Amino acid sequence: MNLPMDFSADVAAARAAGSAIVALESTIITHGMPYPQNVETAQLVEREVRTHGATPATIAVMNGRLKIGLSDAELEDLAQASQVAKLSRADIAACIAHGGIGATTVAATMIAANLAGISVFATGGIGGVHKGAETSFDISADLGELARTPVTVVAAGAKAILDVPKTLEVLETQGVPVIAFGQDDFPAFWSRTSGLMAPLRMDSAAEIANAHLMRGVLGLSGGQLVANPIPKASEISAQSLAPLIAQATQEAAEQGVSGKGVTPFLLQRLFELTDGASLTANIALVLNNARLASEIACCLAKPAGND
Repeated sequence: MNLPMDFSADVAAARAAGSAIVALESTIITHGMPYPQNVETAQLVEREVRTHGATPATIAVMNGRLKIGLSDAELEDLAQASQVAKLSRADIAACIAHGGIGATTVAATMIAANLAGISVFATGGIGGVHKGAETSFDISADLGELARTPVTVVAAGAKAILDVPKTLEVLETQGVPVIAFGQDDFPAFWSRTSGLMAPLRMDSAAEIANAHLMRGVLGLSGGQLVANPIPKASEISAQSLAPLIAQATQEAAEQGVSGKGVTPFLLQRLFELTDGASLTANIALVLNNARLASEIACCLAKPAGND
């Protein structure tokens, strides 16, 4: 069976030239933001990647085809589509096989990027261990994917709605390098600091790229999580968010929201409870991650021996 994968013209040209490419997920379009902010943000992120020397490859499943890079028309269609599946490792194959439409989570985007030969992926925040996981066992497949798929993921840490200490513990158990960029503290999505020390710190894109390459030389499975703090001017303090997150989490439990529905529900409630400030911060951190991911991808694409 042939792999049902299509490359956009820009991504195909970049692959042929051996130039830098940055993978981008699509759940931020379908499940993370309302229309039209979702398509506007997707376009802004792609523009940011191009500005910093790389080619963006937004990934999604459309009509049973794995799309590596979307046209403007495809972005618009995806942004307005209804009943779009939220795809992870467990269901991406089924969606493709049945000719469906789906947006890729961190896990599914990593799988697709690796199949396409793309080593760097920019997102907002990774999924992780949900609060109350000791009874619900609700742990994102993103963590397992980071342990098995060799893609460097640039995120603003784990989403603040999660149990961040437990998320870091699982990443450590799985042997995933967690690298804070430019600071010692692990960032918490909308906030620059979580109060938790990151296992590793690196201060340049070149360091991160070299670590990625060395993992390949050593034959180590899995990728790297690069925790890139939100810009200072855009952050929301963890102290002000804590009671709002607690309120939204309680509401989700009372309404019986579970599984893949938890994160979109909490993000929407926080958007409402912060009067839109969480969405503004979300856009700023995604753009910031796109910049760093582009720099890392350019380092990896640099011809050997060429400084």
